[in-house]
Amino acid sequence: MATVTQIGPGAYRVEDDGKQVVVFVAGTAEDRWAFCNGEIYREGERHDEGRPKGGHYKDGGHYELTSPMPATVVKVLVAPGQAVRHGDTLIVLEAMKMELPIRAPSDAVVQAVNCREGELVQPERTLVELA
Repeated sequence: MATVTQIGPGAYRVEDDGKQVVVFVAGTAEDRWAFCNGEIYREGERHDEGRPKGGHYKDGGHYELTSPMPATVVKVLVAPGQAVRHGDTLIVLEAMKMELPIRAPSDAVVQAVNCREGELVQPERTLVELA
């Protein structure tokens, strides 16, 4: 059985079978989301196995990674034309005094970076485009 302990505003430690993870929860009652291990989960949204989370496909098969919440861009770790592998950290955001890494959902090539370090970004803002 999992044990959940609040460790700060919107931050929870979940312990299960000797493993611990930190989960961040934010949003309104109508639009709640959670961030855990580089993945974003929205209440009421179903993510199919193999389908990337935290972004969406656009015309031409390109994938856009978006900001899950209002945040400040702390680090931009990629540039256009750079090849990335599944799980690579592309952007680091800071929200609620916590760092939120935005990771590549699959092997890809960075098509565009639409943010800069120090910039405040809003939810659903496209941060990186992958091809």
